[in-house]
Amino acid sequence: MEASSSWHRSVALRPASGRNRSSIHSLGTDLICAIFARLDHLELVRCSVVCKSWNNVIYQSSLMRDLYYKKNPHIRSSSNISIPPETSMKIYLKELAMEQHRLALTSGSAEVHEWTGHPVRVNMCRMKRGVILTGVGDKVLRLWSAESCKYLDEYSLPAMNPLVDCDFDENKIVGMTSAQLCIWRRSGQRSIFQFHEAIVRHGLCMRYTDPEAVIGCDDGRACIFDMYSRSCSRIIRMHSGPVTCLATDDQLILGGSTFGSVTVADLSSGERLGVLKSSFSPTGMKSMCFNPHSFLLFAGSTAGYAHCWDLRTLRPLWEVRASPNVIYAMHHLSNDTSTLAIGGLDGVLRILNQSTGEIVSSLVVNASLENNKEVVEKKASVLSGVPVVESIPRYLRPPITCLAVGMKKVVTTHNEKFVRIWRFQ
Repeated sequence: MEASSSWHRSVALRPASGRNRSSIHSLGTDLICAIFARLDHLELVRCSVVCKSWNNVIYQSSLMRDLYYKKNPHIRSSSNISIPPETSMKIYLKELAMEQHRLALTSGSAEVHEWTGHPVRVNMCRMKRGVILTGVGDKVLRLWSAESCKYLDEYSLPAMNPLVDCDFDENKIVGMTSAQLCIWRRSGQRSIFQFHEAIVRHGLCMRYTDPEAVIGCDDGRACIFDMYSRSCSRIIRMHSGPVTCLATDDQLILGGSTFGSVTVADLSSGERLGVLKSSFSPTGMKSMCFNPHSFLLFAGSTAGYAHCWDLRTLRPLWEVRASPNVIYAMHHLSNDTSTLAIGGLDGVLRILNQSTGEIVSSLVVNASLENNKEVVEKKASVLSGVPVVESIPRYLRPPITCLAVGMKKVVTTHNEKFVRIWRFQ
């Protein structure tokens, strides 16, 4: 044992290949800052999650901030954001990323990648952390890379009703049929539980905030389930008619109805806090999203109106006729308070100003550039008005049934077999 121990010590002390090994951590903070200062701001954000020491250098070093400003003067001069000198690099990069995202989405320039995602028509998509989830309409959910459009994995529901709604995070995928909730672990384990018919007669929509899932029902109730104990903890009467769409955060449930109103309720107590109504459009709500950073709730109606309420006052902020037909989907990047993407029956992807409701860009896909590839490349055309939209054949602008927004990109489904991702320049 003594000889073995000495041998291990001699090996450990012997330089590899005749020289000492070194790591990037031995370079020193000043040199690491100089290297990081040459990176794009989005690459910096990726580097910040590699390890704690890199995170500290990028987000807490004043030298890093000063070097980044010096190496990238065009960033400061071209940006509309004004940031005090003492502001941390983390806040600066966050504000810069959101500004670049806003400029990209409002530029009107986009390249579209389209691929066949399912053997049957699907009408729903989600996008988080560079991963896309597609499905609903059949019994299979599929994951794709948002960067390469490559297939990653799939999750199926054999011998069950078709999926109605879905969502996912880094650990699991949650799918809902009209009568069941199915949870897949990314590791492969699957859990299915049947709704008790006396509690959920017919589920229409679903949102979850771990560990609870909120089910919107056709009888106007929202049922809150613990996804792991499978128990129904609360039932909230939202409307006298079906709950057509939901939005949630850690504290609130917001449910839209076929009568054009939105009920706001406390998630923990079930207490109804208020009812939001349209000023002039008593039509059903089809889509909804909530921005917790600005306390603004957005909703799309069957008549093509986009609505915005300030939840601090429970009053409408703006209402605009954004589309001639029903708005099926709307979404925004989680930290973005400037742009809102909407889509609907007319097949036009529109970008709205979150503060005013102004339509800043309207896009449709035009002819293919590459038709012999698995992923077809197309260009998006900017539209200038309603007459231009009506002049485009319907087969060239299939309805947008769902959309999800990522950094400088939007993924859409169209109740067809294909999936599209719009990459904004």
